[in-house]
Amino acid sequence: MSRPMARPFLKMNGLSNDFVVVETRSGPFDPTAEEVRAIANRESGVGCDQLIALDKGDDGVDARVRFWNADGEEVGACGNGTRCVGWLLMQSTGKDEVVLETKAGRLVATRAGERLVSVDMGEPGLAWNEIPLAEEHDTRALDVALYHHADLMAPPGCVSMGNPHVVFFVPDAEQAPVTEAGPVVETHKLFPEHVNVGFAQVKGRDRIRLKVWERGAGLTKACGTGACAALVAAARRDLTGRHATLELDGGELFIEWRQDGHVIMTGPAAVDFAGELP
Repeated sequence: MSRPMARPFLKMNGLSNDFVVVETRSGPFDPTAEEVRAIANRESGVGCDQLIALDKGDDGVDARVRFWNADGEEVGACGNGTRCVGWLLMQSTGKDEVVLETKAGRLVATRAGERLVSVDMGEPGLAWNEIPLAEEHDTRALDVALYHHADLMAPPGCVSMGNPHVVFFVPDAEQAPVTEAGPVVETHKLFPEHVNVGFAQVKGRDRIRLKVWERGAGLTKACGTGACAALVAAARRDLTGRHATLELDGGELFIEWRQDGHVIMTGPAAVDFAGELP
């Protein structure tokens, strides 16, 4: 089993969705799932929702970024994590805009204020095979019973933001069965890559209260791609307009689904502390 080299890390967070960020320019960094879980463990490791590796870029890219969930699985995208590393790169380079290469494609992060970052998350995937689903369905409103609960009777919507999301529209997000339904729906056979599960309460045309059970991480304080997916899913059903403030446990994100199809996420980034991996 390979072992991560001793190297510095930063503990960062976006709305309390927290990350261990490792720069890999000093040497290869390709942790096993077991090693990721050890780093993410909040009792015996550093503790985080996701591990992020930041490598040098080329061909017009400021950095290449990899993300792992706390369960050790590498994933294509993380909205809050992208904001954090975008802010980190802008601070180190003095730029007001940086380009990041991820498994989900190139993302552009722009300085939006004091410790505020906007990220162009690209266009959402809306076709059933882009989510992906195991079989063809209308992703605007799934006609499949994923979990039996009185608050989850309305058909959920599905959106890919570089990672798969299903969004339930609920009467009260505070009372939604997040920890009960989340892990069941996450691993439902309809989602071959598993899925992030959102519970969205539409409070107005421009405001949504959201809780997210994240694939491989469980209930988190905030989920950036989940916020993007919730706005897109709501706007597709005309429950909201194309821009809204998303209220998450960790704070607020502003999401806009522009007319050109791109989703823009704006929110804070913060550094908690620095350390060194053993």
